[in-house]
Amino acid sequence: MKKLRAIDLTLAGMFVGLMCIGANITSIVPFMVVGGVPITLQTFFAILAGAILGSRLGAISMAVYAFVGLAGAPVFAKFGGGIGHLLSPTFGFIISFIFTAYVTGKIIEKKKTVPVYITAALIGMVINYLFGTNWMYFAYKLWAAAPEGFTYGLAWLWMVPPLPKDILLAIGAGVLAHRLEHRVLGSSQFRKMQRSA
Repeated sequence: MKKLRAIDLTLAGMFVGLMCIGANITSIVPFMVVGGVPITLQTFFAILAGAILGSRLGAISMAVYAFVGLAGAPVFAKFGGGIGHLLSPTFGFIISFIFTAYVTGKIIEKKKTVPVYITAALIGMVINYLFGTNWMYFAYKLWAAAPEGFTYGLAWLWMVPPLPKDILLAIGAGVLAHRLEHRVLGSSQFRKMQRSA
């Protein structure tokens, strides 16, 4: 395992902060909750974390975000936090951010073109939806109080309203990450240190 440097910790911390902000957009527009699932900017920032920081550091930043919330800091959606969130039907989405960042970063590490960035971002979004929605379904069936008439199809139906937003934001994240890479990050000290590590 490569040691984490000060710049790695700083950038990872920055994305933890961005996730906190993205999680609580619903505090400004509280009606953005469908079927108990807050419509947030977390997927956008998870994708950016992988695309900008790389697979390893991006995944670490998302894992730190999850642990900070479980430790009790109010960083989850609607300023939630605490170990009790492990039993929340929506906690699968938080876990999925780790895989979203890792897979997005892994794909981009192989080739840095606009189509690859956008494809990686969309695949990251799909991972977020697959993991989070399946977790939510099984949580409601196994330990949470499921709404009356709850089915697997209904779980996916709840994901339809945020889907267009997340597709557009995923594409936007891919394009933004590509531009940052080629105009700012490519020649930055961070990238030089990454390449020499």
